[in-house]
Amino acid sequence: MDNRFELPSELNIYSALASRDALLAWVAQQAPSTGGLEISAREVAEVDGAGLQLLVALSQGGRAWRLVEASAVFAEACRTLGLGHWLDPQHLASGETEEA
Repeated sequence: MDNRFELPSELNIYSALASRDALLAWVAQQAPSTGGLEISAREVAEVDGAGLQLLVALSQGGRAWRLVEASAVFAEACRTLGLGHWLDPQHLASGETEEA
């Protein structure tokens, strides 16, 4: 079992159902004793509110998780929608820059 989930390049309303199913299946396979789950958004090239809602729902599901990498597109969407607290500069992909 891998404790890192790679979000798809398209994390939007068109892929939300398939992304949700893949994410939930992955979470179900993770043993609770593995600690926090790691999610990578390094490959995300398109994202919208529906895509970010998947992670909001995961946050409310009782399992701890953290974002370990984020593309610039994903990071900007998080900041725009008030989810900038998910972004830890130590874990962002090399292509991401911190902008005010």
